[in-house]
Amino acid sequence: MRKTYLLTLALCATQYSFAQQKNIYHKGWIDFNKNGKKDVFEDPTQTIQKRIDDLLSQMTLEEKTCQMATLYGYKRVLKEEMPAASWKNEIWKDGIANIDEELNSLTSYTDNATSQYSFPYSKHAEAINTIQRWFIEETRIGIPVDFTNEGIHGLNHDRATSLPAPIGIGSTWDKQLVRAAGQIVGREAKALGYTNVYAPILDPARDQRWGRVVECYGEDPFHIAELGKQMTLGIQEEGVASTLKHFAVYSVPKGGRDGNTRTDPHVAPREMHQLYLYPFRRVIQEAHPMGVMSSYNDWDGVPVTGSHYFLTELLREQFGFDGYVVSDSEAAEYLYSKHHVAADYKEAVRQVVEAGLNVRTNFTMPQTYILPLRELVREGKLSMKTIDARVADVLRVKFKLGLFDQPYVKNPKAADAIVNTKENEAVGLQMNRESMVLLKNQNNLLPLNKQNLKNVLVTGPLAMETNYGISRYGPSHHPVTTVLDGIKNYLGIGATVNYAKGCDIIDATWPESEIIETPLTNKEQADIAEAVEKAKSADVVIAVVGEDAKRVGESLSRTGLNLPGRQLKLIQALQATGKPVVMVMINGQPLTINWENRYVPAILEAWFPGPESGKVIAETLFGDNNPGGKLPITFPKTTGQIEFNFPFKPASQANQPTSGPNGYGKTSVNGALYPFGYGLSYTTFSYANLQVSPDKAKNQADITVKVDVTNTGKVKGDEVVQLYLKDKVSSVTTYEYDLRGFERVTLAPGETKTITFTLHPDDLALLDKNMNWTVELGAFQVMIGSSSEDIKLKKDFVIED
Repeated sequence: MRKTYLLTLALCATQYSFAQQKNIYHKGWIDFNKNGKKDVFEDPTQTIQKRIDDLLSQMTLEEKTCQMATLYGYKRVLKEEMPAASWKNEIWKDGIANIDEELNSLTSYTDNATSQYSFPYSKHAEAINTIQRWFIEETRIGIPVDFTNEGIHGLNHDRATSLPAPIGIGSTWDKQLVRAAGQIVGREAKALGYTNVYAPILDPARDQRWGRVVECYGEDPFHIAELGKQMTLGIQEEGVASTLKHFAVYSVPKGGRDGNTRTDPHVAPREMHQLYLYPFRRVIQEAHPMGVMSSYNDWDGVPVTGSHYFLTELLREQFGFDGYVVSDSEAAEYLYSKHHVAADYKEAVRQVVEAGLNVRTNFTMPQTYILPLRELVREGKLSMKTIDARVADVLRVKFKLGLFDQPYVKNPKAADAIVNTKENEAVGLQMNRESMVLLKNQNNLLPLNKQNLKNVLVTGPLAMETNYGISRYGPSHHPVTTVLDGIKNYLGIGATVNYAKGCDIIDATWPESEIIETPLTNKEQADIAEAVEKAKSADVVIAVVGEDAKRVGESLSRTGLNLPGRQLKLIQALQATGKPVVMVMINGQPLTINWENRYVPAILEAWFPGPESGKVIAETLFGDNNPGGKLPITFPKTTGQIEFNFPFKPASQANQPTSGPNGYGKTSVNGALYPFGYGLSYTTFSYANLQVSPDKAKNQADITVKVDVTNTGKVKGDEVVQLYLKDKVSSVTTYEYDLRGFERVTLAPGETKTITFTLHPDDLALLDKNMNWTVELGAFQVMIGSSSEDIKLKKDFVIED
């Protein structure tokens, strides 16, 4: 066996050396393996399965295992920007599955990987072609690389088109706009040479303390599935892969704690399927993404990345996924180092491959995974059949992407005209506008009338901040318009705009100051006093408060959700002046702003907007943009209520009628500060003429729902019409009611539009006692409203045998 193996290697080396002298590019095909003939895998007219089978039959163990690992890009793992002579001695001399974030010039305070090749865009496309050419021409079998990159709110590349944070995208409730945004991400990726985008995130953010709430669409599985589907379709329509993350049950670490915990989600099986797996199932079955990222948490004691149940039975056999699974960074290693279900790292490698993992990703050299993998095969602990199955999935994606037919960016120069165009920027700007959520507007203080304002005070620690506009997982190097500058630019010479910071985002002892308050320092007293003094001569005070990128995000979970530091004290001091105060919130998660909501007359939720933040916020405050966003996540009144979300089981959120707000005595604060689906407007809307047909339907039939919505106010505005469904009697306990449809509609004053929804059997289904999705016979109630609590109209229908 050993002699045969060595002879094969020698023949391959001879063939490889000889092949370098040949031209491998032919009309209609490429001689990847450099043998002078068109093999089945090189023939575009053959089926993908035949091409996979043929290629696998020609690959060595070394080549196969190289298709099971990621090489992190320049400055993260890869040391050279361009192919070097040393690469012939690296493990990727036999190929690589993918190269992640290559030459994207990411800049954040957790990473800094600037590169001379990221801009202009055409330079990056040419650089990717150079690297791709090395793998095709300088490896024996020439398998192209899948170039992966992040893209949850715009492509993670130097000056690509920026979108608001995903929680802001979720606040738009605009399916068509999310589809268009996905197309931009995909189109820009393709032009730059990326072939696979790690987006969207489909995790339901059910614990508001969790730092990554900012990176999720919201808390409701249907809402996430609908927007995630559109983002996936948009990306893949442009010829690149969409990789969903993080599969699965990732977004509820115990107590909302992120960082190195990232584990022990307390989720029951039925809840897991109904809430946490639902968006993945829907998006996989309806949008057919080519990638899924496996998460590094466990569920019920089993690490997901080492779980055959999650990666094979659920993902492939039940959901029908046929792409490849890439591990989140260190997920494979955690089986050994954190979860301790493997005695050593090599055993962890065996477990994840047997479970169904295709490609390992980590911030270490790929050989740390590939070499143990090879040893396992040679020791008979992993079968070649299993390896072939895992590699086949990777190759299938590469064939689907056309990498074996057109592996290079066809026209690198075109990237300069495709990436971050004015048209793309306009979509990003529109998404920023639509993400604004008006939380309070007492006595119609907003919109402000600039004709009546001579002196405006802009204050607060976020008024001059910019770091929220640039993120680890989105575009970098955009200039950010601060809120102060946005308001100054908007008002021009018509009014005097003064500024006082008022306070820092946090105080010196934060977060401990949330539980042990410390006295204000002299400087803090002086800063607040300065803002108060300037407020006394102002016609209106605009206070910009909240969190920045160092206070919320990955590994930045919180224990409290009040405004950090001295911000509430600043708001209270400003409010005490008697001047009208408008509070603008820049933040990444719901905040428990109880005092602010009671006493501040106007509150605008801006989340983490994109670089145009100041422009969009100014337009919204002064009425050029009528806020129409709705909350995709519940704002609790206190962290003591958590878990507190929509949907919820009957009577589980302390709203049952008894002799007190929490049973027999008044022992707790109940109800949401702002419920799921909530958001105000500068106009008003009325609902009428709810029709449900048929009112009696056979099982598995569709139900049509229509409702008329009218703008009854004086200005044009957007309403998000929400359809909720209640299963009146069921064999198992279901949620009180579920979101099952929504449409964002723009209406002129006095205009009426008829909104039509179609309820499919899947919308009516529940998990029965045997854990099968079933539509049960009986009565259902359709509820149409402006939020999950503001239900305007109701109507029943019946499902019959």
